[in-house]
Order: sequence, then C-alpha cells, then structure tokens
Amino acid sequence: MYSADWSYPTKIKFGAGRLAELGESCEALGLARPLLVTDRGLAATKIVERAKDALKAAGYGAEMFAEVEPDPTDHILEMGLAAFREGGHDGVVAIGGGSALDLGKTVAFMAHQTRPVWDFEDIGDWWTRANADVIRPVVAVPTTSGTGSEVSRATVITNSVTQTKKIIFHHKLMPSIAILDPMLTVGLPPVLTAGTGMDALTHNIEAFCGKYPHPLADGIALEGTRLARENLLRAYQDGSDIEARGNMMIASAMGAIAFQRGLGAVHALSHPIGTLYHTHHGMTNAVLMPHVFDWNRPEIEAKIERLTYHLRIGGGYDGFRQWLVDLAAAIKVPVSLTALGVRREDFRRIAEMSVLDPTAAANPRPFHVEGALEILEAAA
Repeated sequence: MYSADWSYPTKIKFGAGRLAELGESCEALGLARPLLVTDRGLAATKIVERAKDALKAAGYGAEMFAEVEPDPTDHILEMGLAAFREGGHDGVVAIGGGSALDLGKTVAFMAHQTRPVWDFEDIGDWWTRANADVIRPVVAVPTTSGTGSEVSRATVITNSVTQTKKIIFHHKLMPSIAILDPMLTVGLPPVLTAGTGMDALTHNIEAFCGKYPHPLADGIALEGTRLARENLLRAYQDGSDIEARGNMMIASAMGAIAFQRGLGAVHALSHPIGTLYHTHHGMTNAVLMPHVFDWNRPEIEAKIERLTYHLRIGGGYDGFRQWLVDLAAAIKVPVSLTALGVRREDFRRIAEMSVLDPTAAANPRPFHVEGALEILEAAA
C-alpha cells in the first residue's frame, strides 16, 4: 500500500506506519501542549501507547483525556473542556472512532468560546456566532473507517436534557491535519468493520443523492462509493488485508468530504434511533438505507443509474438495491429495525424527531412525519 499526502483542505497523511509522524504534525501546527483525547476502551491499547511515544519523541508530554463514551453528551464535553483548560493546553490530538474525534474537535472549538455549544448548532448561519480566532488546532487520527470526522466541518454531541443528537457546525471544526494509518484498523473486529464501513458507504451514496447541487461532491462520492464497494467485504473477510483497510479509510474520508452538500433521511432517522436505543450508527444506517432510497426513488433514480454505471452494477435501480441487500447480508447486518431492538411503539416519536434533524433538509424528496413512518414500517 502506498503513502501520500493530500489536502482537501485538511492536510491528510495517508499510509501504513504514519502514526509515527504525530509529534511532527503537532510541531507543524506550532503546538506546545496538546491534549490527547480518546475513549475509555482505546486508552489502554497499544495504539494509544504508540501515539504517546510519538508525542514524547518530539518532546511533548502525553496528557490525556480518556473519558469519551459512544454518542458523547454535553456532560462529557464539559469534562473534556475542564481538562483542556486546567492543563493549559493549546490544541488537541483526537484519536479513535467518530465519538472520540467529535469530542476532541468540539473541545478545541469550545475551549475559549463565551456562548454555549448549542448556539452553534447547524442551523442557518448560527456558525457565525463563534469567535473563529480562538478555535484551537486539531490533529485527528481515526482508528475506524466510518464517520470521516477527521476531515469534516461538523461534530455530533447529544443534548442530555432533550435526549437529541445535535450537529455542531463551523468551518474551523475541520481538523488541520489528519493521519490515516490503516495499521490502526487492523485489529478492528468484523462487526465493527461492517458497521463503520456501512457508515462510510452511506455517507458517500446519500451525499451523491443529495438535494443541493454540488458537482465536486458528486465526483468524490462516486469514487468513494467505488472504493467501499471493492474493499468493504474484503476488509470484513480478512482484517489483515492492509490494502482493503487503507482503501476503506480513504472511502470514509471521501464520504465526509462529499457530505458537505448534505445527507438526508437515512441520517435523519438514524440519529434519533441511536439516541433512544444506543444502536451502532453505521448498522442503523445500513438497515435504513434500502428503505429510504425506495421512498426517495422518484427523485433519485436517474442519479442511481449514473452510480450503477460507475460501479458496473447492472439492472439500474433494482440492481443497485439488490447489491445493497446482498452486501448487508454478506457482512451480517441486522435484517430489520426490530432485529436492532427498535420497538414499533416508538416509531411516531422517532419520526417526529427525525424531521427536526438538520440532515433532513437535504433529503431529495420533501421529508415529513408520515413519510418517516412509511420508511420505519418498511424497515421494521
């Protein structure tokens, strides 16, 4: 597998073994005292130990905040902010899956703001409320191939009062440097390889089908989908396949770059389900995806035909849908929302929450509660 440096516009360092460049990356940003942010499960692993060694080799300390939980809440954010401020830190090294990356980015963003985090939700021009001059740099190191948070301009934080996931947006939430080292994903269990991989696939396809015109995002999403099509099953079947692992890291980053044009009903429904049931985000996306696309079919069929041409899948929309179903079966995605543990009695609540989610606005077909209920019933 090759190594390369790219900029889109985050500087991306891709290649096996490039975690060793972590200290050099902090130096390039002029950091004197970065805070390493990760999750509880990763904190005691060799990955974090190697990250600390790379920081120490460059003369840095290895102060760490390792209280990140899945779907981090505002409470965890406040703990991270306290650690950042009390330690006199001037930047963040975020390492882990999407939750750790999102929390680390939000800490760097919020450390010196004077307004509450909810004032920067992805609504209209709310992002302009932030003081951009005080946002601190982030080096992001993903250990999964799913969220693409290492190159995105948004984070997801759960409001513990309303029990809703909120998307926080600002251009400077985008990390300054991302290190994509496929060696860090080699030990990922098959079930997480499947879930995170389906998250990356969803980002690419849903972005491609999005409501708003963005030819640049279209091109990135097409290639990101191709990479996921050709490598997700390989990575699932052989976790040591470093080429497949590397290509899935690229597909994940491409999905996050593409979804700057918006997402849609898959994510609008997945967010409340994840909040209420703590299901894996990528697996939830995977269950919902065919049914959302069926509901959107009148608006997306022409785009799906372009996608199938690029992917060399025959049969137009129906062939595309069958490929999605077959892939999900091959990597053991649950067959329904019921199999995920979601109860029908919560469908209306989920539907009402989904239409308020910021991702709903970019759905190619006008999204409403009754449509959400149709999708949920089809996926049940």
